[in-house]
Amino acid sequence: MTERTLTRPNTTLLKPLKASFELFLTRKIQSLGDQNKLRDACEYALLSGGKRIRPLIVMMTAGALANNLDVLEACLSVEYFHTASLIADDLPCMDNDDLRRSKPTLHKKFGEAVALLASYSLISAGYEKIFQSVQVLSKQREPFRERASETCVIALDSATRCAGISGATGGQFKDLFPEDGTIEEVLDVIYKKTVTLFEISFVFGWIFGGGDLNVVDRVRDCAYHFGMAFQISDDLSDMEQDSSGSLNIAHTLGKERATLLFEEEVDLFIQKLKKLGLMSPEFQQTIELLVFYVKAGS
Repeated sequence: MTERTLTRPNTTLLKPLKASFELFLTRKIQSLGDQNKLRDACEYALLSGGKRIRPLIVMMTAGALANNLDVLEACLSVEYFHTASLIADDLPCMDNDDLRRSKPTLHKKFGEAVALLASYSLISAGYEKIFQSVQVLSKQREPFRERASETCVIALDSATRCAGISGATGGQFKDLFPEDGTIEEVLDVIYKKTVTLFEISFVFGWIFGGGDLNVVDRVRDCAYHFGMAFQISDDLSDMEQDSSGSLNIAHTLGKERATLLFEEEVDLFIQKLKKLGLMSPEFQQTIELLVFYVKAGS
């Protein structure tokens, strides 16, 4: 392959969004409960870094709708759900990881019992933030205020379905106990373990950002293609570190076919995003960054 120099895409529009979320997250830590070892563990997990792509999607989706509605509580909800899943995934009975983002995993820092309880705590806090997001919406101008109850139902349906056996929990189970390693199984694991949490992010940004509640299925479809592209990108990056028997789509399909599938998913995501009227400069920068990571690893 011919050597080439890749220039990292511009992310100037994403940085202030992330900074805004980080500030809000830090301010809200104390609302998790009285300060003790359990809350310290939650704080450690939440403030250990990360791209914050899921809360950013909430903000970008709401921002593209241009209804100027506050969705920061919804951003916390998706980040709490995501962090809870990471804590659980790292446990000795799961992936048994010692490091997360170059720092000791939560069970290494605080012990397994506290880590498990922190995961429970953040799941509960994620649902609390749905309630608080509905409260925020109920104080907005019409017509958004009058649809707060319907929005709550959609949010709860999305969170419970995507976090349960049909979603992230079921995906982790299949990842731990694969049956045959076929491409169908790998795609199912990607959908359940990765796509579903992105689905929550897009749906929350849409419904709490004032989007048409009648087209939520189209938003889920859009999220599907982003989630698939995101995980394929991640699997391509992890090809060397993942064992050949792992449910890594790049191992299953081969690097070339996995890259082609990534490109197809990105194209479909862009098409769906445009049809929903969400193709903002912020999303454009996100797509460029995702493509950059794949090209940089090729």
